Amino acid sequence: MNALHTSVHHSAVFDHPEMGDHENIVFAKDKDSGLSAIIAVHDTTLGPALGGCRVWPYENPADALTDALRLSRGMTYKNALAGLDLGGGKAVIMACPRKEKSAEMMEAFGRHVERLSGTYITAEDVGVSPEDMEAVALHTDHVRGTSATGLGDPSPYTALGVFEGIKASAHHVFGNRDLDGKTVSVQGLGHVGYDVARQLHAAGAKLIVSDIHAPAVARAVEEFGANAVDPSEAHRAAADIFVPCALGAGLNARTIPQIQARIVAGAANNQLQTPADGNALKERGILYAPDYAINAGGVISIALAEPGGNDEHVREKTRAIGETLALIFERAKREETTPEKIADKIAEEKLASANPRRN
Repeated sequence: MNALHTSVHHSAVFDHPEMGDHENIVFAKDKDSGLSAIIAVHDTTLGPALGGCRVWPYENPADALTDALRLSRGMTYKNALAGLDLGGGKAVIMACPRKEKSAEMMEAFGRHVERLSGTYITAEDVGVSPEDMEAVALHTDHVRGTSATGLGDPSPYTALGVFEGIKASAHHVFGNRDLDGKTVSVQGLGHVGYDVARQLHAAGAKLIVSDIHAPAVARAVEEFGANAVDPSEAHRAAADIFVPCALGAGLNARTIPQIQARIVAGAANNQLQTPADGNALKERGILYAPDYAINAGGVISIALAEPGGNDEHVREKTRAIGETLALIFERAKREETTPEKIADKIAEEKLASANPRRN
């Protein structure tokens, strides 16, 4: 029995607190390429489970499983809330994207995706490049974000949706969408985070930036006149808006009391470590833009893109993320609850209407 299976016993899977209603979980190995991956299919009520593949150096397989389960459930709700005929799934590959990832590893992953016969459709996520998706596509048609399936890299659309969501959040809190002169702390300067920072700078915002990759920080400081802080301090910066664009669970019992911003609106997935953290933000008077609502631009581009087509329809639907968030904020205020609970409720209403047995 290999290390992956000895580290994650079957009982730990079925009894996992994030297991919920997951339909399928695959543990994938390839000795020659070094691939160790988990593919989680959460729900296919609305259609095949679409969700990106993340490459990350998890400390252990148990952490990778937790991430895969949480992320795949989030994709079900994200796709439903975005009005897409798609279910939710996610894949994680346990490897350092800069040191261990290879074309051979991504090809091996593609072969495992193909074995799922279309119940899971993969795409780009953290630690994965458009070139990696092209390698996956050599062995499966169940991949999006490639040159053959439409618009390629989805990150510009994710960034556009986040930027529109930030403006909608600002309107709800400050009374207008103008970001000129607002101080914004952006945590994470990957493909999405850097593009969000670019748009914020163009809108006149004063930037505080952070990332574990020093060259990205140096570039943002030079290009945007940003101030740099350590990533561990980004949430507590003296800012009007905090934009988390790195990994999840960053909003928790330790960090929330330290947040100075009045808005948290970023691209990171699963930002709340526990459901109680959403309540904690509300109690502090901090508006939280539900992550899977604000960062849906990428999946919209993947789902709606057509080979050889233009992106006007995709950009139009992505810009509507701001309108969706405005409705969520107003309904949350009216029902005296948190935005993420309203987002969940809307997604669950759509899933229930498609499958009455869920009621």
